[in-house]
Amino acid sequence: MTFRVGVISDTHGLLRPEAERCLAGVSHIIHAGDIGAQAVMDGLCRIAPVTAIRGNVDRGAWAERFPETRTLRLAGRCFYVLHDLKELTINPAELGVDVVVSGHSHRVRIETIEGVLYLNPGSAGKRRFKLPITLATLEFDPGGPLRTVIHDLDRA
Repeated sequence: MTFRVGVISDTHGLLRPEAERCLAGVSHIIHAGDIGAQAVMDGLCRIAPVTAIRGNVDRGAWAERFPETRTLRLAGRCFYVLHDLKELTINPAELGVDVVVSGHSHRVRIETIEGVLYLNPGSAGKRRFKLPITLATLEFDPGGPLRTVIHDLDRA
């Protein structure tokens, strides 16, 4: 059975209809911070269960319940989530982490180092500079390879 995870970051208070359509049918959503507003979380939670962390713009009472990092297991895979990859203080490979999810830079990154997938889905919120508006989905079968798809919301 294929497990599909939606990975989104840097929404900055904006949940685009294109993002909602891309995430339809996922089993779980990971938000890598800079959520921007509780309304974004409400919208994502209508699609699938959500694991979210707090980014540097997430301030105020609504954001206090979100930790700065999270470790979670989904379908036998270990995910470590933080907002800014420059603040990574653990060795993911030593700890058995399969995927490190980050945001902050607004730039897509898909790189495997020491068997760990580093994934930044880019930004799904308000356009910054001339960067594309993106999110990612990860698909995998238990024990199988991870397949990452970047969704360009300008083309969705």
